[in-house]
Amino acid sequence: MTAIGFLRRDISGISQGWDETQMRSLAKRLGYDLAKIVVFGSATHDPLGRLLGVIHRTDAVAIFVPKATHFDDADIPAALVRVCDVITVTPEATYARPVAPRTIER
Repeated sequence: MTAIGFLRRDISGISQGWDETQMRSLAKRLGYDLAKIVVFGSATHDPLGRLLGVIHRTDAVAIFVPKATHFDDADIPAALVRVCDVITVTPEATYARPVAPRTIER
């Protein structure tokens, strides 16, 4: 399963390397192949749109983030959860995307 990591450099600050290590470690433990880590700054234009583009280009089914504070207003964006699972390292939590109901053929 392909995943990406995401963090904001201005929020991670000097802990950026540690945040990246923690995302890689958690992804591996949960069985994901972390294809890349996307790093934005506070001045990045349309970060959500850009993240959605990376998700689609990599066919990622999950995105790992150090903490919810790396998103605006510390809220997990609903637009992300609609297309992939969002997994936070601290606290370790998964915001799962909706799964289409299965149909049973008779």
